[in-house]
Amino acid sequence: MIFKAILSVACYFLFSSLVAQTTYSIPSSTKKILFLGNSITYSGQYLTYTETYLRLMHPERDWEFYNLGLPSETVSGLSEEGHAGGAFPRPDLHHRLDRVLEAIKPDLIFSCYGMNDGIYLPFDESRFAAYKTGQQKLQQKAEALGIPIIHLTPPVFDPAKDPAYAAVLDLYASWLVSQRYAAGWNVIDLHWPMRKFLEDRREVDSDFALAGDAIHPGEQGHWLMARSLLYGIGESRHLEADLPDIAFDSIPQGRALLPLIRKKQELARDAWLTHTGHKRPGLSRGLPLEQAISESEALLQAISDLLIR
Repeated sequence: MIFKAILSVACYFLFSSLVAQTTYSIPSSTKKILFLGNSITYSGQYLTYTETYLRLMHPERDWEFYNLGLPSETVSGLSEEGHAGGAFPRPDLHHRLDRVLEAIKPDLIFSCYGMNDGIYLPFDESRFAAYKTGQQKLQQKAEALGIPIIHLTPPVFDPAKDPAYAAVLDLYASWLVSQRYAAGWNVIDLHWPMRKFLEDRREVDSDFALAGDAIHPGEQGHWLMARSLLYGIGESRHLEADLPDIAFDSIPQGRALLPLIRKKQELARDAWLTHTGHKRPGLSRGLPLEQAISESEALLQAISDLLIR
């Protein structure tokens, strides 16, 4: 009975979120934009597409983008038994959040959690409660510091691989969307547009996938994430294409800018993660922070030179 109710709520948000995506404007005073999330954010393609697009569309803006996504992380504090072969439990965002916010002092936060938070098991009320509590703690922390936060619903989990866990992610995403109305949160829905895209393509090609492992999107999946994010902050130009190469080919200097943005994000990401500290073993320590900042500034100059051509 509970599960049927879950699916009813999920179906409601499938249609309502596709009909009307709430949009938010980023004030002109916003400079430092922090992204928090798990391995999908850490891998960073959707951040690369987002930053590249915003710099192309708004070259006059003085942006700073920070990727502090951490692989395996949850906002719920949960970890499955034997995670990573028993090597380490999943990191909990709240163990490092204060240090990250103190170091970056962001003007805006984008947060994308949920994929790991059900720990890849069928729906369970206690796990769902932990996810909601973790998101509420994050929201409360941002509010206490006066930092605007925009929550991003988790990307789709491929239902062909595990329909039960796909339903869990449907519910987590739908609950997060509901917080727009129940609690006044800022939420941009990535999940349901991706789910709709996947289902439409599967009707034509039953082998189509956005994520080979059901979890981590490929380039197209990351582009769909970035596109929904950009729509969610009021952008619309050059966003019709379903593939990133086509989209950036339509913008002067678009394809040339992408590798510069990607390189800048990756070198800064690893340096900042090491500087702020975390409990996830196996990651690159990156460059010393001062060196990473210096090299990032050189890349930013190259980016600026490209934009004024």
